[in-house]
Amino acid sequence: MRGPMTDLRPAPSVPTTTMSGHPLAASYGPGEATGAAPAAGTYPYTRGLHEEMYRSRLWTMRMFAGFGSPEDTNRRFHDLLAQGQTGLSTAFDMPALMGYDPDHAMSAGEVGREGVSVATVDDFRRLYAGVDLDRVSVSMTISGPAPIALAMYVAAAEERGFGRTGLSGTLQTDILKEYIAQREWIVPERPGMRLVGDLIAFCADEMPRWHPISVSGYHIREAGATAAQELAFTLADGAAYIAEMVARGVDPDRFLPRFSFFFNCHSDLFEEIAKLRAARRLWARIARETYGARDPRSWQLRTHCQTSGVSLTAQQPLLNIARTAIEALAGVLGGAQSLHTNSYDETYAIPTLEAATLALRTQQVLAFESGAASVADPLGGSWFVERLTDEIEAQAQAYLDEIDRRGGMVAAVEQGYPQGEIAEAAYRFQLAVESGERVIVGVNAFAVDEAPPIDLHEADPRVERGQIERVRSLRSARDAEAHAAALRAVRDGCAGDANVMPLLIDAARCGATLGELCDVFRDVFGVYRDPGRF
Repeated sequence: MRGPMTDLRPAPSVPTTTMSGHPLAASYGPGEATGAAPAAGTYPYTRGLHEEMYRSRLWTMRMFAGFGSPEDTNRRFHDLLAQGQTGLSTAFDMPALMGYDPDHAMSAGEVGREGVSVATVDDFRRLYAGVDLDRVSVSMTISGPAPIALAMYVAAAEERGFGRTGLSGTLQTDILKEYIAQREWIVPERPGMRLVGDLIAFCADEMPRWHPISVSGYHIREAGATAAQELAFTLADGAAYIAEMVARGVDPDRFLPRFSFFFNCHSDLFEEIAKLRAARRLWARIARETYGARDPRSWQLRTHCQTSGVSLTAQQPLLNIARTAIEALAGVLGGAQSLHTNSYDETYAIPTLEAATLALRTQQVLAFESGAASVADPLGGSWFVERLTDEIEAQAQAYLDEIDRRGGMVAAVEQGYPQGEIAEAAYRFQLAVESGERVIVGVNAFAVDEAPPIDLHEADPRVERGQIERVRSLRSARDAEAHAAALRAVRDGCAGDANVMPLLIDAARCGATLGELCDVFRDVFGVYRDPGRF
């Protein structure tokens, strides 16, 4: 029950800096920016990738979902599709993200808890049952075991008659941001990059509609990075993947048109809009001027955005509805191609269907009622927005120059450079919150006494037992000789220079589990150990 107001201090002052701490003038006027950006659809795409933007094609409403068993998540998928969602986005549980089967000792207590439990091709069959995979695009948020997840998805889809050339969707794959921020890794940096390169090359040859990588700034920002750091480190990761492929002798125009990105939409409306505008401009120049891409599609930064999970509060959780709406508006005004809106109850548990539907409805109101989608880059020409875009670009470029000086992003990660910068930024932000300099409504200002929500999603303890029984049943029923031969082939491929993707697909068809295949990676490449610098 909501209690009386307990915070009777004077109302805090309006911030005079962006959320990341960049100082703001009281007003902006003519001459504040370097000049009007070219029209939307024109290099370097500051104002948007397409001339008419959402008038010609609305962004994909792709709600992130995953919990419990494959059947549990499949039901949520169908519920959201029935409510008007236009693409699927899959959240995997911690054992899957770290490369362990449900019956591994490391998985105890975590199976299906914060994402869906998967370990076999059969799990992927169940997960996407009844979904028209040639019509609905599927996103999978997984990096370390990404090649294995794609192998199992392809095997399951082809069993249903969906050819790999017709499958559309996105795989996260971005292993560098794991070392930097999200911390879900398997092998060290250099073999991790090799596996990413194998996956990108395979998709370029075999899956022309698939985005093999979603270079992710989202988790970098959630770890405490500023907007400029998120932008710079994400683009530096993307440049590192281009360099990996160019070193293999692959023309950038063969894979860059299927690159995608994933940015955070935090609570500072104008900073986030400016960040997305600057991101397109910087990436266009990296692709064209640094790496010599000739195809205009290679210059275009296509991005999915998600509203900020770390901005949501357990205190007064209904306020999260307003936060999410503002953050989603930033994504739309910033020109995102795909959008997920967080649910107000996520600070407590996996979202309920009611909360997830409300989050989806927020996007639909923005699309069809707000007018924000009616004009390409509605804030283009704003003295403030143009100036802020220039300033964030300059801050990000300074980081990019420093990363180049250190030998590129892989070397910078090995040195701990981005990790240290993020740690420092997170520390400074927390000091600002604790001092009251940065206001979080309901936390350090306008607080009330209240009870937590009572209608929350509850994890089902039977899921773990069921998934353990399934994986053990598969092991006892599979052809042991074919399975062993397939694992040997994967091991030999990893030890040599063969592309491992076809070998992983064959192994998945022979009943190899996600954990077994990750064990091959661990045996051949070793295990990444965080140096614990910070």
